[in-house]
Amino acid sequence: MSELKLNIEGMTCGGCSNSISKVLSTMAGVSSAEVSLETKQAHIVYDAATVSPEELAAAVVDAGFEVLASE
Repeated sequence: MSELKLNIEGMTCGGCSNSISKVLSTMAGVSSAEVSLETKQAHIVYDAATVSPEELAAAVVDAGFEVLASE
């Protein structure tokens, strides 16, 4: 399993972080997705053979948020 941290802008409440978490968690290959409103980050554990970091970031953007950078 691989890990990815995404810096996310545009979250204003717990509902925002829950929405992002739900979008990421339902993607094929994602084992877990923890999204923190306080740190404005998503920590994702995923199977790199199934989903790419670019696809994960695109899902966040499609949900209406901005991904600033990944580590």
